[in-house]
Amino acid sequence: MNQPFIKQEKIRFKHIDYAGIVFYPRFLEMLNDIVEDWFEEALDRPFSKMHESNGIPTVDLKVQFKNAARIGEVLTKKLWVAELKSSSIVCRFQFTNQDDKTVLEGEVTLVNVKIQEDRQSIKAEPFNENMKEKISKYIV
Repeated sequence: MNQPFIKQEKIRFKHIDYAGIVFYPRFLEMLNDIVEDWFEEALDRPFSKMHESNGIPTVDLKVQFKNAARIGEVLTKKLWVAELKSSSIVCRFQFTNQDDKTVLEGEVTLVNVKIQEDRQSIKAEPFNENMKEKISKYIV
């Protein structure tokens, strides 16, 4: 059985609000970080290279905030593929704290796009077979 892509992140002062808990937009930055790490480390498609001519924008995002996260905690971030389509991926994610309580979970849909040479428009582009094979290793 396939496994999710996993990274850990320590909650820092920059992540929290006046109440001492993670400010919700920071969770979305953490989500983007794990997506970017997954593409670079597992799919061998770093954003620094991909964005020269392609992209992988988020077109749908569903998030549920389950528990607060506080400064000093270490979150385990998990990302896996729920569905692989021709030019898009539906990924699910879960962030848990050190007590294994879910802090955040949800689903994100990413679309593989080709950026036109004038950089004024984008168009969905099917994943090639090599990329489909790499992505399929994370279907859970």
